[in-house]
Amino acid sequence: MSRIGKKPVSLPSGVTVEIKDDRELTVKGPKGELTQKFRPEVIVKQDGDSLVVEQAYDTRTANAMHGLTRALVQNMVIGVTQGYEKKLEIFGTGYLAALSGNVLQVRVGFANEVEKTIPEGLTVKCPDAQHVHISGCDKQLVGQFAAEVRAIKKCEPYLGKGIKYEGEVIRRKESKAAGKK
Repeated sequence: MSRIGKKPVSLPSGVTVEIKDDRELTVKGPKGELTQKFRPEVIVKQDGDSLVVEQAYDTRTANAMHGLTRALVQNMVIGVTQGYEKKLEIFGTGYLAALSGNVLQVRVGFANEVEKTIPEGLTVKCPDAQHVHISGCDKQLVGQFAAEVRAIKKCEPYLGKGIKYEGEVIRRKESKAAGKK
């Protein structure tokens, strides 16, 4: 039995939960609303001011889904109360990002600027041309969009030019000329 799955998920004040047919969970909070459907191997129940995830069967798959489902429920509760945020940094001469309505425009050394449409439910801010802040209540959506923006041009190891997460360390390499004497 999963150790993570055994822990109940506590519901803070201001969060409402609706369970349909033991398969679909809707969590509403101050930051938004999230809905998730779950596999038949697990059952989600509300027990007072907490949510409990139980296994429907005693199989290996049910054990794996038990911990996963509990983690997803916890992420939903945190998302509607606190939200999630990813911060990106852009390095390089002439490299910048800008917002134009519902589109993030990124210039990172290509012939044309790259435009990414911002998905529903996300808030993207550019405090300056070298920083992008992505926030929302869905952890998966925030992480996916941040990864897509970063994948436009990852930081390269020689000069460090490109897009990286804030706080990410890029291992730098010496150039070929540095080794010659």
